[in-house]
Amino acid sequence: MVEPTDRSSTAGQRLGAPESFGVSTLEPGLRPPTQPPGKLVSIRVQMLDDTQEVFQISQRSPGKVLFDLVCAHLNLTEGDYFGLEYQDQRKMTVWLDLLKPTLKQIRRPKNTILRFVVKFFPPDHTQLMEELTRYLFALQIKHDLACGRLICNDTSAALMVSHIIQSEIGDFDDTQSWQHLLHNKYLPDQDAIRDKITDCHRKHVGQTPAESDYQLLEIARRLEMYGIRLHPAKDREGIKLNLAVAHTGVLVFQGYTKINAFNWSKIRKLSFKRKRFLIKLRADPANSHHDTLEFAMASRDCCKIFWKICVEYHAFFRLFEEPKPKPKPILFTRGSSFRFSGRTQKQIIDYVKDSELKKVPFERLSSLLLGHKPSALSVPLADQPDSARLGHQAASNGLDEPPAGTSSTNGFHSLPTAPGSDPIHPSSGDSPLGSPHVVVNGNGPVNDQVMGSPSVLGPGQSPERQQLSPLTSPLLTEAGYVRNDDEDEARRKKFPTDKAYFIAKELLTTERTYLKDLQVITESFQSIVGKDEAFPDPVKNLISANYDPVYKFHQGFLKEVEQRLAQWEGRSNAHIKGDYQRIGDVLLKNIQGLRQLTIHLQKHSECLVELERACRTSRKVETLCREFEQQRVCYLPFNIFLLRPLHRLLHYKLILERLCKHYPPTHDDFRDCRAALADISEMVLQLQGTMMKMENFQKLLELKKDLTGIDGLVIPGREFIRLGCLSKLSGKGLQQRMFFLFSDSLIYTSRGMTPSNQFKVHGQLPLYGMTIRESEEEWGVPHSFTLFGQRQSVVVAASCAAEMERWVEDIRLAIDLAEQSSSPDTDLLSSSLSENSKSLSEDGGAEQEMEDELCSSRSSLERQGHRGNTTVHVCWHRNTSVSMVDFSVAVENQLSGNLLRKFKNSNGWQKLWVVFTNFSLFFYKSHQDDYPLASLPLLGYSVTVPSESENIHKDYVFKLHFKSHVYYFRSESEYTFERWMEVIRSATCSASRSLPSTRKDLY
Repeated sequence: MVEPTDRSSTAGQRLGAPESFGVSTLEPGLRPPTQPPGKLVSIRVQMLDDTQEVFQISQRSPGKVLFDLVCAHLNLTEGDYFGLEYQDQRKMTVWLDLLKPTLKQIRRPKNTILRFVVKFFPPDHTQLMEELTRYLFALQIKHDLACGRLICNDTSAALMVSHIIQSEIGDFDDTQSWQHLLHNKYLPDQDAIRDKITDCHRKHVGQTPAESDYQLLEIARRLEMYGIRLHPAKDREGIKLNLAVAHTGVLVFQGYTKINAFNWSKIRKLSFKRKRFLIKLRADPANSHHDTLEFAMASRDCCKIFWKICVEYHAFFRLFEEPKPKPKPILFTRGSSFRFSGRTQKQIIDYVKDSELKKVPFERLSSLLLGHKPSALSVPLADQPDSARLGHQAASNGLDEPPAGTSSTNGFHSLPTAPGSDPIHPSSGDSPLGSPHVVVNGNGPVNDQVMGSPSVLGPGQSPERQQLSPLTSPLLTEAGYVRNDDEDEARRKKFPTDKAYFIAKELLTTERTYLKDLQVITESFQSIVGKDEAFPDPVKNLISANYDPVYKFHQGFLKEVEQRLAQWEGRSNAHIKGDYQRIGDVLLKNIQGLRQLTIHLQKHSECLVELERACRTSRKVETLCREFEQQRVCYLPFNIFLLRPLHRLLHYKLILERLCKHYPPTHDDFRDCRAALADISEMVLQLQGTMMKMENFQKLLELKKDLTGIDGLVIPGREFIRLGCLSKLSGKGLQQRMFFLFSDSLIYTSRGMTPSNQFKVHGQLPLYGMTIRESEEEWGVPHSFTLFGQRQSVVVAASCAAEMERWVEDIRLAIDLAEQSSSPDTDLLSSSLSENSKSLSEDGGAEQEMEDELCSSRSSLERQGHRGNTTVHVCWHRNTSVSMVDFSVAVENQLSGNLLRKFKNSNGWQKLWVVFTNFSLFFYKSHQDDYPLASLPLLGYSVTVPSESENIHKDYVFKLHFKSHVYYFRSESEYTFERWMEVIRSATCSASRSLPSTRKDLY
């Protein structure tokens, strides 16, 4: 369908794409559209990189066929943000109507060039799911700057151009950058601010092309002329004005200054009569203006063109689905039959969410040759799993792996997502909207480390700088790293089959993980803070004095357990000399030794509090800790590691309970196990109060990092109860919001527009005096209920009946707690937000952010130090919730060990070391690795056993699935199979548990 022009290479070849060898890279939804029979006509389309492509369409094809061909050629999933424009016979620029035949609109196709450009500009570029989409938007901004359409001050212009140059030629170089500016025109008056541009460019060292796109859009979206196309008009008095349309409604400009705005919620009807454009407003007693506003335009055609784009903008941003065609009148027509054709913004988001398309990566290779325009757009690459996305992101090709023995890589792959969509789409500063299904913990080139082959680097990017998004999937293994099943079975038969052996082995595997977690504190963290003079010595010494002895003790404990298991398995001659098929004596001895460390365990809560105090009082200390959390070895929030020794006591208790339950009272090991259980139970009881306080404290600290626009979150007496997604009913309809329930208030947020992806607070509902009423029948919204507060009321809807029940139950509990409190007027919101809260509404003001200095856009990436794969983000993307009880249960349900993972399209099994903690599976090559290669958040997943039809002819296999994503894992015994099923169910099935009312006064 696509004919290259007479250039010597195709777009894909210019970008370094490999030959496809006939392998189709078009996924469902991106296939070339079917065309009606008839003679084919060539149509030229100019892309956003100024290259031209020729498309063949049938004479009778509607405009949608041509548009779909362009999107399929680019492999563009979110094509509905774009459109095809051209000059008609009246020399007026119009949009191609997708419903009408193309050749009835373009009378002279040989002499007409259509331009593929951005049509709908969303207010928040983080709503764009694909990096390709954001890249195309960046090219549109570049074009608008060059032609003078995007008017802004010199500071903004210089900063935007500097980001464009960074994406094209990489890091600043005096000669190269200067020459590049001489040979390329980015602004009409570029020479006047050339020095400013180069000064800004100097500050972007190490910034990847995708980061540059993100920063460019972050600046552009704040400009008044962002996405604005002016349509000349006059008011009733004949004063020259310009009309424009945006996502919010119709705008009125005088010159380039916006003087009025009519929100969609206030507009009752838009129409035109001849050359008069009419806006009918809803009746408002407080408004003395006319209810109908009238503007005169140059002609009826001008009026109709503007009216059409207003209709389309309204439908795209305000409607839930594409409007249905009007029924054809029997006798005569009245008015225009024009309607918006295509998916609305909500449908695009839902489409990415529900279809879970397999992404095809593309590369962007920037030319370093002066005066040469960098290649911009790529046709899809061949369908290969390890292609790089945008020079710094791992491929996201779903879960299809090649058969064992092929040269392609195997492993967990990322999948596309959208706001409130697919498995996961939290993102990070590196790739603000990377949306994979399996998450990489890392900040390093996982592909390089695992595969030994270099990934494609962005311009000016060093291998050290090449950070994968925490949401980018890695390629876990080489093709040859597949276990032979016969060897595995033979090896397994040598091991004991006693259940006590497998319980002891669980002790061994989890102890290995626990020791690695202690190393994060005693080695990794202390090596960092030991070199930094800003870190206070008292805190440093406190942590060292109370964690080093614990770490040293468990080194010895682990050695004893390893020796005993080796003897139990008969891997030495020791079993000949005595009965070593027991573990109770080892546990009893070491738990008695652990009791001597109780004084250190009691001090761990003080370490957590003092570290937080140091971060609060010193920006340098806070930055140091945030940067450490971004290291791959710190695969969880650092505060969780500080609580590990307290959590480990619970694990010993559970293991001993299982042993005591398994052994008959006459067994030789029973007495030791029972004595050890009594000792550990006493320790747990002694430290349980501290543990509960610290868990709540740690959770508040973690949420403090996830939220912005909130003051004093961590205060004595406040309990965290539940967090998760609910839809909030507003003037814009149902909108996804993240809710956080505490013992004194309920706050609601949306995911922020910053690279850190923090959640921006929209409002707070004090619980004191609140009432709840189910309101499904009242509003016609499933699973909805209304919260009536003393100051305001909100209507919210849960994703299902079970979620609604959990929320209602916990909110009622929290209301009871608030009623018992002596402070009914708790205000969580920051002063800047609370001062303006009365004037903000969901329809407009609450969505606005305080303007940051433009020059801080890059530093926001540097200082954010924030994970994109926290539990909060997982809940946001999987549209679910978790409670404090769920977190407490997760603490108890931790597991480590080897699992075999089956590849989807082959019979090979890959051996991995797997750690289950914090509602996620973390994957390593072996237990000796210092950091995980990938992680899989399990919230929303189901765990079952494979059915007969799936042809998994192995024992002890369990299946993880979420929508179309499926993973098979095999354990070594019935006991380990049951344990993995048990702990995974604790994360995937959020039982209807609520916080007991007895949990009070945690401070």
